[in-house]
Amino acid sequence: MQPRNMSMSGVVDLAAVKAAGEAKAKAEQARAAAARTGDAGAVAPTALVIDVDEAGFERDVLQRSAEVPVVIDFWAEWCEPCKQLGPLLERLAVEYNGRFLLAKVDVDANQMLMQQFGIQGIPAVFAVVAGQALPLFQGAAPEAQIRETLDQLIQVGEERFGLTGIAVDSDAAPADASPAEAPAGPYDAALEAAASALDANDFGGAVQAYKNVLADDPGNPEAKLGLAQAELLGRVQGMDPQAVRKEAADHPGDVNAQIAAADLDLVGGHVEDAFGRLVEAVRRTAGDDRNTARLRLLELFEVIGPEDPRVTSARTALARVLF
Repeated sequence: MQPRNMSMSGVVDLAAVKAAGEAKAKAEQARAAAARTGDAGAVAPTALVIDVDEAGFERDVLQRSAEVPVVIDFWAEWCEPCKQLGPLLERLAVEYNGRFLLAKVDVDANQMLMQQFGIQGIPAVFAVVAGQALPLFQGAAPEAQIRETLDQLIQVGEERFGLTGIAVDSDAAPADASPAEAPAGPYDAALEAAASALDANDFGGAVQAYKNVLADDPGNPEAKLGLAQAELLGRVQGMDPQAVRKEAADHPGDVNAQIAAADLDLVGGHVEDAFGRLVEAVRRTAGDDRNTARLRLLELFEVIGPEDPRVTSARTALARVLF
């Protein structure tokens, strides 16, 4: 079977939200600190490769994908290319030192999972990031191609979802971590102007000011958070809360009505209600409507922050309805 390359650009399209706070820097710092201190949560390198079955899929893959990208290797004992690819993926899982978790699924023993992922042949490699399944490649791909794909996957996991990875025991090989880059330049004045516009309820001005900062420094965490908040407040400005909530109650299948109500929920401090409303909208709908609800939910995650337990819980709930 010839390897079939799957472009990682689709990962960014699926994420389709602004990068989460200081996610990448925090991910690296947390991993490095845990490795230095021998954190009790650290795992041995052998724990970076796990066998997964249908019964444990939610726990071992979906829930774990909220903290680390999970790469899934679909294989079978009779598959000769699998015997080439499997050991390579296992070696890379250890070498990458907790940046991704490798889950191995024997398709002969887990036919339902094979059907759910729409697998036509093996070996087939997928990833699950924050509950979202992504095809990576099919066949015994070259190591260089696999490394490039993994690097892109890890970058998306860190920058878009704030996934911190798994802390590995300090006796393991050190992670190939690069220090987080400093901001491109001083933006205190611009950020202060954006915050002032936000305080004055000039949400359009605040949005533009934050975008100006991000145009020069796309990784600026304060500008990213401020932009997410300003856009949310701008959307609810002028809404009639009573009318919006009545529309949502009268038309539970109307995605736009549920999205507007979720925005109001979040602004009013009802975070779990907002998340629950959109998870339910994803469950009820399909196609473009489902994707619209999912993307708005991811945007609201940005406003609250990836480390908030309510976001983690909602990500798990989203994963359940997506599958």
